[in-house]
Amino acid sequence: MSRIGKNPILLPEGVRAEIIDGGMVHVAGPKGALAHKLHEGIAAKLVGGTLQVFPTQESRKHRALWGLNRTLVANMVEGVHRGFRKGLEIVGVGYRAEMREDGLHVSVGYSHPVVFRLPDGVRASVERQVYISLEGIDKYLVGETAARIRRVRPPDSYKGKGIRYQGEVLKLKESKKSAKK
Repeated sequence: MSRIGKNPILLPEGVRAEIIDGGMVHVAGPKGALAHKLHEGIAAKLVGGTLQVFPTQESRKHRALWGLNRTLVANMVEGVHRGFRKGLEIVGVGYRAEMREDGLHVSVGYSHPVVFRLPDGVRASVERQVYISLEGIDKYLVGETAARIRRVRPPDSYKGKGIRYQGEVLKLKESKKSAKK
């Protein structure tokens, strides 16, 4: 049995959930609304102020999907209630970022600034030109956007220059040393 799947999802005040036939779960709250289609063999029911996810078939595959679907729905509830935030740091001389009308402009050592257009549902703000803050209600979308921005210039393993997650610890390599004869 899934230990994660057994836990009920508490609906905070101001968050509404609705289950539609076919396994579709709609969650709405103060920050917005999200929907998720449950995998086949997984169902959900609303009991008072909690949402319960359970398997409708007994198999190894459905027990594995039980916990996954419960976590996805719990992330939706958390997102519409509080939202998610991911921070990025830019390290390097002359490396900077700024928000413009057409998207996020990142200058990280290339001959031109890289323009990154943000997807719908993700907002970005730039603080002191070296801190990028991404916010949104969809945890997957915020994390994927942060990963795509980081891919523009991943941290260098020798000097540590590049774009990294806030609080990310890098293990820097030692530089090559010349052989003494």
